[in-house]
Amino acid sequence: MIVGFGVFILALLKKSDDLKRGGLAVLFAIALVSLPTYMTGYSAQKSVKGMPGIAQGVVDLHQRSALMAMIFMEATGVAAWYGLWHSRRRMRSGAANTAAVLLLGAITIGLMSSAANVGGEIRHPEILATPETIPATEGLLAPHWLASDFITKYQYSHPWAWKTLETIHFMGLCLLFGVVLVGNMRLLGWMRNAPLEGFHRLLPWGVWGFVANAVTGMLFFIGQAFQYIENPAFHWKMLCILLAGADVLYLTWHDEVWELRANQTAPPMVKILAASQIVLWIGVIYFGRMLPYLGDAF
Repeated sequence: MIVGFGVFILALLKKSDDLKRGGLAVLFAIALVSLPTYMTGYSAQKSVKGMPGIAQGVVDLHQRSALMAMIFMEATGVAAWYGLWHSRRRMRSGAANTAAVLLLGAITIGLMSSAANVGGEIRHPEILATPETIPATEGLLAPHWLASDFITKYQYSHPWAWKTLETIHFMGLCLLFGVVLVGNMRLLGWMRNAPLEGFHRLLPWGVWGFVANAVTGMLFFIGQAFQYIENPAFHWKMLCILLAGADVLYLTWHDEVWELRANQTAPPMVKILAASQIVLWIGVIYFGRMLPYLGDAF
């Protein structure tokens, strides 16, 4: 995160659009990888639970701090992607987007640092002022409504919570896959007489569909984390999401995609990525639907 943010600031100082796009691409990639990174924390929590010297209050504080940091990290990633898309359409990402990336990036680094500091106190008492010091288990940057227990209880006790989340998740998936299918079919040769510029305008809708899926999906995960992390189908689903995200980054960043005009065909490499994009998102849908039936975790 520090490297990506540093590249972005260096690009602003040098007034380099290419370097700026590189910094935005790094921030988007980090936001994507942050999703499975956060999820591994639950496996780590399970492995240290009950060990001597492990304070459950500090573990809970770390979970809340990490979730708060991840929320801002994902917001930074969305702003970074929008900067890439905006720069491709108008050659410049815009002052408002630049300010948003700077502000969100700075906040994210602070929150990540706080979460990392709390995480260090779980198993490294040597970093404390004195070994007898009891680490604080409260924090302004880790409100209690971000706790796993609170989210789980709300989802299953509120009569409309789970139904609403499922509805939003399904609508986001339809929006995302619709944009993915239409845009990548054009790259494969469908509606070749139409310029690709028209399809570019649909991309933000697909990203907002992904945001809706990511938010609701993380709430599902937090509500029953161990059912997910112990399920092989969930591992395959996350792998498909990461690979599909890498495809999105390439197709947004690379010049070959944005230079296509009416009646032009995409290069072979772009066609391969377009086909893989469709297959990967079908994989995400399939493994997501099969979670209750594969792995015996549900």
